[in-house]
Amino acid sequence: MDNQFLTTLFKRHHRAKHQVPASAICNLVEGVLQLLFPPLADVRFETVQELEAFSSGLKTNMMRILTSMEQELPTSAEEVSERMMQELPHIYELLLMDAEAIAEGDPAARSIEEVIRTYPGFKAVAMYRMAHALYELQVPLLPRVLTEYAHARTGIDIHPGARIGTHFCIDHGTGVVIGETSRIGNHVKVYQGVTLGALSVDKAMARIKRHPTIEHHVVIYAGATILGGNTVVGAHSIIGGNVWLTESVPPHSRVYHRPQIHVRRSEEPANLINFSI
Repeated sequence: MDNQFLTTLFKRHHRAKHQVPASAICNLVEGVLQLLFPPLADVRFETVQELEAFSSGLKTNMMRILTSMEQELPTSAEEVSERMMQELPHIYELLLMDAEAIAEGDPAARSIEEVIRTYPGFKAVAMYRMAHALYELQVPLLPRVLTEYAHARTGIDIHPGARIGTHFCIDHGTGVVIGETSRIGNHVKVYQGVTLGALSVDKAMARIKRHPTIEHHVVIYAGATILGGNTVVGAHSIIGGNVWLTESVPPHSRVYHRPQIHVRRSEEPANLINFSI
């Protein structure tokens, strides 16, 4: 690279405001998950004092991160940190219910510990719930950093602005997309490749509800696409695989796509010549 180009880059770096390293917030949340769930912990805490010290260290790191961007926060970094720590018991209860829903809904799951330790659906939802708490506290950028980190790790893309109820189960999960203004009720189960998206990507719709609402006890099978802010899937409905849905359906609906697949078998001719090259 020539000096002129490097000089241009330097000027841009010099003018840019300091950004929190993505690794800092991701490592912090990984630490919080280790605090909440023993199967994820790198070390075994032998005393309550050790656990308390670990928790205190996490809060200090959170304060350090938020202080570096305090001008962009709606209130002080100390208050945001304190409110976030106060949210942890609630987030913990939600995640336990999510893990239970996955364990109960997947015959392959042997235990809740296995779900917490290995299931990408749980990992993505755990990151989402932490990111959503920060989003609700009006912390900029960091919630997206977290959910994109989870997206890269799991293949599951959940916007931190989405509102998701209790006992949420993502089975397999690769390719799941849940948009910013999606609303998901309790006891909803989603399979791989499901999209809860918008009918339009017009920038003018940025502050408008543009993603669907999924009511309680709905199952959405693999590859289904549900679009539109006015689209409501009624409670206790089942959306079949590969369905494309852009209109509301009432409770207890069964929506499915019927593919036209024909299989025909013919006898192998007796005088068939096989060539080997």
